[in-house]
Amino acid sequence: MRVLGIESSCDETAVAIVDDGRRRLADLVLSQLTEHRPFGGVVPEIAARSHLGQLDRLIARALAQAGMKPHELDAIAATAGPGLIGGVLVGVTMGKAMALALDRPFLAINHLEGHALSARLDPGVAFPYLLLLVSGGHCQLLRVEGVGRYRRLGTTVDDAAGEAFDKGAKILGLGYPGGPAIEQAAARAKAAGIDPDAYGLPRPMLGRPGCDFSFSGLKTALRQRAQERAADGALPERERDGLALALQESIAAVLADRTAHALEAAAAATPRLTALVVAGGVAANQRIRQALEQVARAHDLPLVAPPSRLCTDNAAMIAWAGIERLEAGLTDSAHGDGLDFAARPRWPLDPTAPRAAGAGVKA
Repeated sequence: MRVLGIESSCDETAVAIVDDGRRRLADLVLSQLTEHRPFGGVVPEIAARSHLGQLDRLIARALAQAGMKPHELDAIAATAGPGLIGGVLVGVTMGKAMALALDRPFLAINHLEGHALSARLDPGVAFPYLLLLVSGGHCQLLRVEGVGRYRRLGTTVDDAAGEAFDKGAKILGLGYPGGPAIEQAAARAKAAGIDPDAYGLPRPMLGRPGCDFSFSGLKTALRQRAQERAADGALPERERDGLALALQESIAAVLADRTAHALEAAAAATPRLTALVVAGGVAANQRIRQALEQVARAHDLPLVAPPSRLCTDNAAMIAWAGIERLEAGLTDSAHGDGLDFAARPRWPLDPTAPRAAGAGVKA
């Protein structure tokens, strides 16, 4: 079984072809960093236009890389939400057109499900496991019980961890994308022996009951500290790097604490968890992986993180989610597939979960 996946929910145009033997026959990602960097963040209209201009050529390249003809595909899978609706519409429309022309199934894939199942593509984790999903727009803890079966234990009540990294980098003048810039600056500060606790950044929700997150106040505190330590309106490089280290330490501590609470909440359920999985763009941060490794070890579980290429937005995880759904028999119109499926800007993995207290919930 060979499925072509399309991902266009944000600022990467991606196409991949994956088979049911977990082989990535083609795996292409076209970044839009150059287009968005002057604005310090993703501009939805620019993203959608870039997807529209590049997607057909990327599909042709993927087929050539896999050595396949279009009629050799068994299904077309496309991210159908959540995400920037303009970009999602581009990918969904292309996927539907290909499925119609080839007389193949069209699989509408939840972008979050792609991340949730990516650890089953590589390295191949068994159900059930606890997932920490951390990216620019999402921060959730879910018990992954099977394909299409997700129980949300915690989510952000305001901003996601990835957004805190991106906005933090902008406050400190470190550029875009923020996650790698913060990690590099933090490494310099650590090498220089700077104490992150000296900056007094808060660690929101740390030690509180439950598994929810909050990062909005952390961004505000970072801005205040940066203003306090600026000299003649400019932040010295040492102070900038120190604040980056303090920000990274705060986020790592909060993620570890909330994840530990989720593992304790999930411990009573059966069968026992097989692993702690971290996925999403923020999962590429090595300090965060280190903090989560300690949490996993304390609960006698392995920490599993997909390869960095599968942590950031990609189409291989979308194609794989399509294969998982095909094999589980979750591909008829009752499960949201078909050419009449409408793209969704929001699409929770666990529709039964209560709305988190707070504004601006990233569902």
